[in-house]
Amino acid sequence: MLDGDILRRGLCADLGFSESDRHENIRRAAYLAHTLMKTGLIVIAAFITPYHADQDAIRQAIPTGQLVMGYVDCPLDVCMARDPKGLYKKAQSGDIARFTGISDPYEPPLAPDVHLLTATISVRDALLTLHQHLLARGLLSETTTVSEGVT
Repeated sequence: MLDGDILRRGLCADLGFSESDRHENIRRAAYLAHTLMKTGLIVIAAFITPYHADQDAIRQAIPTGQLVMGYVDCPLDVCMARDPKGLYKKAQSGDIARFTGISDPYEPPLAPDVHLLTATISVRDALLTLHQHLLARGLLSETTTVSEGVT
């Protein structure tokens, strides 16, 4: 599991949130994901990828058939209501500049492989949807299950 927040504390700690830094952040993440995939691992990379150009670059970096691009789609008001870190509130008050969806653009993927409408489905149902997609694509075996510990 590659988490954007965690990578920004280490591998990408030297990057800010300018458009060019966001491009570099995603380039590094895609490179790391591809490198891990070459070792036989299934890599889940959780990143906000706000620009179509970066979404396209990810598709170019990962071999055809090995990438499943998911779009975790949630309306802004629901994101703000769920905001566990208080970041949306800080962005709205101007304490955080260049915040995706508030003061910086977000370009939804044009052709995601999996589209999860998380305002209307549970986390477990989202995982089951992703699991079914991976099974259908032959990227998981029938014996792979979704953890019962997921809520």
